[in-house]
Amino acid sequence: MTIDPLRIGEVELPVPLILGPMAGVTGSAFRLLCREQGAGLVCGEMISAKAIVYRNKKTAGLCRTRSAEHPVSLQLFGSQPEVMAQAAAMLEESWDYDLLDINMGCPVPKIVKNGEGSALMRDPEKIERIVNAVVRATHRPVTVKLRKGFAHGENSAVNCARAAEAGGASMVAVHGRTREQYYSGKADWDCIRSVKEALTIPVIGSGDVTDGPSCADMIDKTGCDGVMIARAAEGNPWIFSEILAYLRDGTVPPRPDPRAVRDMILRHAGLLAEDEGEYLAMCQMRRHAAFYVKGWPGAVAIRRKLSEIRTLEDLESLLAPLEMTGADGDDKVFDSTR
Repeated sequence: MTIDPLRIGEVELPVPLILGPMAGVTGSAFRLLCREQGAGLVCGEMISAKAIVYRNKKTAGLCRTRSAEHPVSLQLFGSQPEVMAQAAAMLEESWDYDLLDINMGCPVPKIVKNGEGSALMRDPEKIERIVNAVVRATHRPVTVKLRKGFAHGENSAVNCARAAEAGGASMVAVHGRTREQYYSGKADWDCIRSVKEALTIPVIGSGDVTDGPSCADMIDKTGCDGVMIARAAEGNPWIFSEILAYLRDGTVPPRPDPRAVRDMILRHAGLLAEDEGEYLAMCQMRRHAAFYVKGWPGAVAIRRKLSEIRTLEDLESLLAPLEMTGADGDDKVFDSTR
């Protein structure tokens, strides 16, 4: 399969593979690792438009990017067009990024109760107003992330995507599950195909892509312009290089050996420490490292000990004696479909 660059507005992605935004996961450190493994675009955690407007100091960390991450997207959530526009203008003034995404797919109750995230999928007219307000407030291309619909049985993706395009969006990403599904059940790729057929702007597919074959299958069945990978990348930044190898020539590369996994964990931790300081970085690495070691012999004991790490030295000491090997001394090979 030929892998062509993907243009979104004035931004060109080298390959049409995107790291999707995930709260608590897609900070600058993890984005850089995925970019190095071949992701064409990396997306930051969602940021409250109100928090930007009210200059919440904790929000600044979510806006920080590294030059080596680019192309990189920041993501806003909110429900008031004027607040979203003001936040977009403030981000453009202060931070370095390439695309601005609007979250209209988050299923978390506290977000939905405020009429934000996936709750917006019940009001296509409001979607158009929000997108248009943001487009007018920024020079960056504006993109939108949607779901199939809100409740079981709903399929409002086409109407909502059309509203986003009418508002001036340069790209739409569609996750093939409803809000009520969260991440359970099977993603509906037919709804992604329907959105692709209805729009003239690029459409990105999302849901149930875990490796090269499933990525190729989504592209074939939906005609989507690119693929967004989120949960399958947790603790597994190699998924992007593996998918690219498969798309290019059908190659299924071997999984990274245990020592490579150990080195990636420590590099991730070191980058986090640069951003957050050592103690906060280790608190965050408890979650990240748990994903990296999933499937190892003794993973439960490792996860238990992760709760005790306070320093980079603690983490290195925890990992070094294990040497990332199975009980028989052979390197453990990990399953990319975790």
